[in-house]
Amino acid sequence: MSGEPSIFFSDVNERQGSFLRRTFVVGGLTALGITALTVRLAQLQVVQAQEYATLATNNQFNFRLVPPPRGRILDRNGVVIAGNRPSFRVLIVRDETKDLDQTLDLLGRLLPDTVDRRRSIIRDVNAAPRFNPVPVKSELTWEEFAKVNLYAPELPGVMADMNEVRYYPYTGAFAHVIGYVAKVSDRDVKAVRDRGEEPSPLLFNPGFRIGRSGVEKALDAELRGEAGGNRVEVDARGRVVAEDVGGSRPAVPGQEVVLTLDVDVQNRALEVFGDESGSCVVMDVRNGDILCMTSSPSFDPNLFVSGVPTRTYRALADYERKPLLDKAINGTFPPGSTFKPNTALALLEAGVDPSIRVVCTGAYRTGNRVQRCWGRHGPQNMHDAIKNSCDVYFYAMCNRAGVDKITETARAMGFEHTFDIGVDNQRKGLLPSTEWKRETYPNDPVWHPGETTSVAIGQGAVTVNALQLAVYTSRMANAKKAIQPRLIKSVGGVERPSGGEVPDLPFQPENIEYVRQGMIAVANDVSGGAYRQSQLGLGDIQMAGKTGTAQSRNYGSGSRKSNVWSQKDHNLFVAFAPVDAPRYAIAVIVEHGGRSGASAGAPRAREVMRTVLLKDPEMRERITRPLPPEPTGPEFDEITVGAAPEPDLPAPPEPQARTRRPAPTATSGPRPYLSEPPR
Repeated sequence: MSGEPSIFFSDVNERQGSFLRRTFVVGGLTALGITALTVRLAQLQVVQAQEYATLATNNQFNFRLVPPPRGRILDRNGVVIAGNRPSFRVLIVRDETKDLDQTLDLLGRLLPDTVDRRRSIIRDVNAAPRFNPVPVKSELTWEEFAKVNLYAPELPGVMADMNEVRYYPYTGAFAHVIGYVAKVSDRDVKAVRDRGEEPSPLLFNPGFRIGRSGVEKALDAELRGEAGGNRVEVDARGRVVAEDVGGSRPAVPGQEVVLTLDVDVQNRALEVFGDESGSCVVMDVRNGDILCMTSSPSFDPNLFVSGVPTRTYRALADYERKPLLDKAINGTFPPGSTFKPNTALALLEAGVDPSIRVVCTGAYRTGNRVQRCWGRHGPQNMHDAIKNSCDVYFYAMCNRAGVDKITETARAMGFEHTFDIGVDNQRKGLLPSTEWKRETYPNDPVWHPGETTSVAIGQGAVTVNALQLAVYTSRMANAKKAIQPRLIKSVGGVERPSGGEVPDLPFQPENIEYVRQGMIAVANDVSGGAYRQSQLGLGDIQMAGKTGTAQSRNYGSGSRKSNVWSQKDHNLFVAFAPVDAPRYAIAVIVEHGGRSGASAGAPRAREVMRTVLLKDPEMRERITRPLPPEPTGPEFDEITVGAAPEPDLPAPPEPQARTRRPAPTATSGPRPYLSEPPR
């Protein structure tokens, strides 16, 4: 048609030449491509064959981290007090699920309690590394475990297996001293990085747990062990199709830790407290081993392993008796009259004659201030004052030593110290002094004699914890060595140093013995403050002790009695046994017990001490041994158990007039001040 464009070649050769040129260009390009492809294939298959074979193998096999079994914690006799037990659990692998929400919907029908934790599960799954299984629920029952496996084909990315979890068989008995483990938090990872260290891959494993308090925290590095790994074969989507057993590496369990604690003593201590709040510490006075360190009320640390519900944690945290607080080392209390043996020792070291008598009329005046005693004891020397716990004697005599001497003596006996027992979170307490007064009260820096009177009887600003009281009693019982407490017996089979390898006490032996005789009289003289409550009933084995009742508030002009728990007095008792060859010391604090140390602290100390002595083979042999016949004759007629040594010098005349001053009446001027209620 005339309207269509046309190409006309004037020569046939011209048409053929154009075709040949196009064929040559296309052929050249094709040849060039084939040549390049051939060269590249040769490079991949010959030159880089080994490299890509290695990469292919690495893609075929994954190495999945396996957390190591945590090291066990044992008591002194090899009883497991923190171990591991098998547990069924269900896990999700995010990269193997088609739809996470749909998978969780199906899983919620099988395990209804996962519905409430759906948001936290999604958060954990999204935060986990690729192809890393994330625990959704632990502690499955056998029925739940079987149900998940039965419906496994309908739950892509979900698996159920068995693993090891931390387990505390004695629940609350060791909760504070051992502590517990918990999930790793972002703060834990940040703390590692802040130290300039690279966080271990274990910290990012959702099933891994770290020590959160107590021994579990203090020895976390030793208890962790070394991670292992499973070498598994995966398909192109990363799903496991087989396990390479030969390429897997077993995990190395953590080191075994042996404590000096005794399961039976620890359980008995928690048992005797019942619903009361307080603490109990028992020590071997020969080497410092802590046989018992309990705090009441307690809690079940197993709740924290998988994550304690918020409602449960708030109930524990808000309870007024503070079950989460370790009262043995982190709770401080006024020592009350248990501090008086320390004051007596300070007086003796200051050169005060113990035979000096002070007449107790029930009250003592310092300036315009009146301090009362819990009774009217009449003439008292130092021995009688310890036995009868007479406040007036110590009011009248304390300033002959002075507050600094009393504080210096108390520090040497173990107060205001934190001890290297392998557990942190200890509170030092407080021993006031003239220097402390200047620093704390710059507007009134002068120490007044009337302030020493409160310190002398363990009141005022003086605060201590139960471990310090036990160390103090152990040093008093040992009478020679400045015994140090020991809680960790060995780690990984390596023994820790004994608490008996320490310097001597900086006191005259005869002074310590005088005070000890006063403590013996407290528990064994029929007129002693805790005679009835201190009888062990174990043959000829006797216990020496000292009661204490400490104010928790200022009574003012009101009654010391109260039905409000938080306003009741604290009750304390310290003791050691046997009196003739001391072996064990005990300190008991009953927080807001509302009664005297003799009626609240001493009976509990007696029951725990009985358990300790009955577990000692030498003590059991002594208990079953027939008692020797009572000595007879005129020379034995006047012997009194726990009697003070006879003074070398005759007793001085009756005390000064100020110690005879009668108790003031309501119209005599100054407001009465009760320094300490009855024991």
